[in-house]
Amino acid sequence: MSDNPERSGPQALQEPSLDEQIAAYQREFRDLDPQVEKVVSALGRLNRRMNVAYGRQLVDLGISNAEWEVLKTLVLSGEPYRLGPGELAKRLGLTPAAMTHRIDRMAGEGLVTRDRDENNRVRVIVELTDEGRSKWLEAMRMATDFEEDLLQDLTGEEKAVLGEVLIRLLRRVELTQPDAGGRLTDLD
Repeated sequence: MSDNPERSGPQALQEPSLDEQIAAYQREFRDLDPQVEKVVSALGRLNRRMNVAYGRQLVDLGISNAEWEVLKTLVLSGEPYRLGPGELAKRLGLTPAAMTHRIDRMAGEGLVTRDRDENNRVRVIVELTDEGRSKWLEAMRMATDFEEDLLQDLTGEEKAVLGEVLIRLLRRVELTQPDAGGRLTDLD
């Protein structure tokens, strides 16, 4: 087994270490700032690996990432955890057709209900069920354990500084790429 954590596991033969990647980039593109590339490449790899870890947790719960996003959006809307399908689609950056497909699947699994609005019979309301809230809470517990383990070697001060630095980077992207929060295509 390799002493380099970037070189162990199933990805070891497929992906070069960050140092190897940056050296190759510098060889091919001499204007590259290696410090910038190291930060950006590390963030990209970290994001990818975290998404894989979260995906595994969701599979263990029997829900997809797409379903998790709907559960999260309903919880973020606040009690009584209800939104119209159009509002859900807008918040998730999906087409109405993709949102309908997702809601159909989730209603069949008992994660949400879909009923007519009592005040406007034309309007449909999607509401989080007890089962959906239970899945959301368990996913949050699993994610919290993973995240605490991920950051265990950082001091409280380091976590605070890292959080602030990442927020500054996020703000820069949001300022220069205001549409980057949405999706280019539907995921399901």
